Amino acid sequence: MHVFYEEDGGFKVATVKESQPASLMVEDVRGKRSKVKGGNVLLKFERPGLDEILVQAEQLSTEIDIDLLWETCGEHEFGFEELAAEYFGANPSAAAQIAVVLRIAASPMYFYKKGKGRYKAAPEDNLKAALAGLVRKQREAEQMAAWQAELAAGKLPEAFLPVLPKLLHRPDKNTIEYKALAQAADALHTNATRLLQNVGAIPDVADYFLQGFLLETFPKGRDAVMTEPVVTPTDLPLAKVQAFSIDDVTTTEIDDALSLVKLPNGNWQVGIHIAAPVLGIAPDSELDKQVFDRLSTVYFPGDKITMLPDAAVQVFTLQEGAAPRPAVSMYLEVSPGFDILSHRSVVELVPIAANLRHDQIEAHFNELTAGKQDGPDFPWKAELTFMWRLAGEMEGRRGRADDPNAPVRIDYSFYVDTLENGEKRVRILPRKRGSPMDKLVAEMMILVNSQWGKDLKEAEIAAIYRVQNNGRVRMTTQPGPHIGLGVEYYAWSSSPLRRAVDFVNQQQLIAMINGTKPRFQKNDAELFAAIGSFDTAYAAYADFQDKMERYWCLRYMEQENIKEFSGSIIKENLVRVDGMPLVLRVPGLPELPAGSTVVLQRLKTDWLELNLDCRLATM
Repeated sequence: MHVFYEEDGGFKVATVKESQPASLMVEDVRGKRSKVKGGNVLLKFERPGLDEILVQAEQLSTEIDIDLLWETCGEHEFGFEELAAEYFGANPSAAAQIAVVLRIAASPMYFYKKGKGRYKAAPEDNLKAALAGLVRKQREAEQMAAWQAELAAGKLPEAFLPVLPKLLHRPDKNTIEYKALAQAADALHTNATRLLQNVGAIPDVADYFLQGFLLETFPKGRDAVMTEPVVTPTDLPLAKVQAFSIDDVTTTEIDDALSLVKLPNGNWQVGIHIAAPVLGIAPDSELDKQVFDRLSTVYFPGDKITMLPDAAVQVFTLQEGAAPRPAVSMYLEVSPGFDILSHRSVVELVPIAANLRHDQIEAHFNELTAGKQDGPDFPWKAELTFMWRLAGEMEGRRGRADDPNAPVRIDYSFYVDTLENGEKRVRILPRKRGSPMDKLVAEMMILVNSQWGKDLKEAEIAAIYRVQNNGRVRMTTQPGPHIGLGVEYYAWSSSPLRRAVDFVNQQQLIAMINGTKPRFQKNDAELFAAIGSFDTAYAAYADFQDKMERYWCLRYMEQENIKEFSGSIIKENLVRVDGMPLVLRVPGLPELPAGSTVVLQRLKTDWLELNLDCRLATM
């Protein structure tokens, strides 16, 4: 006797050797014996033999009209032997019965399994839906195959164009576009992004990086939106000063300005004026929510994403020639010997007489000319000279005076110009850190941020401080020293148009000056949340800026067709390139002491990874 049985989801035939009440010992056509549970046996038969039965059954199974078989079984549960009798006629052969089982098992859309050898026809609606799904899958499979062929041939499928941003940055792995892309990439032994680059889906790598950053960081759109008019107070006192700012030519968010007035007693009044957007942006207003959502202006070569809408910036920026702007001002009384005798803070309207730009003024006011009485005159020379001397005194009192033996540190400014033909060209301009103009501005901002931090602490008003100890800088609501700057307290307050932390601290400052209730109290949960959000966002923005600066450094090398370039060893195979803020890892470098100069040959640039293959030319 032979048996047809089900085991591990498959069907088998074997000859019975021993029979027990609950199990059988069987032998297959190869002579292998095994134990089979009686409950798994579907059919017992005598003829034909094992070497014929499955061949016959499989042949019969392919000839069964599945639709007719489904129509034959009716709506009720049935056994396979009953269905075989209905389809093939009375007393169907063992091969015919097995053929029915095989055909049913191969058609799960048509039949549902209800038990050992028992089934039920799928409802008509379910069957139609399943068949439609099968047709769709077949159509999708054909479409995916066509797309894969295009990708393999180096062509971007037209259907990918509307979904390219998602494929590049936020792929939905359930879409057929992504599945086709992933399978094509696997076949070509690459990854999806690299394949898209190879077929021309990333014509501009800078735009690709920017698009990814925007999708991740500004999903609502890159531009802040003005949803309501900004109304600034008009009843503020007017400052009796002529203030001036010092900024790069690309700066539009002018947060700070300075002024100098000779007092009747022979001392000087130094004014530090900070734009006051807080006076026109009410708590919980739409603009206020945007400040806490965007948290900072993002800077990167050739572009920026402002924290506030441009229309709001234009209301508050300290623009020369405009109507006096609302500001929070700190006035210092300074002796002729540059001792700070007193300070006071006021909220007022400040007239801005000039916006000085680095590229215009630095030719006259630099390391060679600063502090010298002789030489040609230029606008604001007296004010710049006095404040530069004051800045030097303040730097020395912080214990941070310039060391003439210290290595020169260079900062770099990036300018990306778009030519008439749409081509972009980058300029990378070095600037010595600590130039007279930089020192002047930096020291005034350190002074105002540290003094206002101290004032808030003494007034017992909550604020956000930058504290540095043990080499680590962190944001906190607990006042503490900033060791690196050499100040007792340091609270960012000088850039409220560009940073949410400064915006928060300005709200607290104005409350302190006006004697009103501050928005945030000590241990305010919203204040702690703002610190956490700002830290995360600020780090992400800085990483993006670093990435884009690295891109434009590599682009500059290609633009200028630089074949060889020099650099200095930082450590091991890490090299700092001369003339730009670019650090490269160069495999295969010999062991050289830090500071050694090497000349490298540029070989190949990987734009997606922002890596440069190069080799040692000379030492």
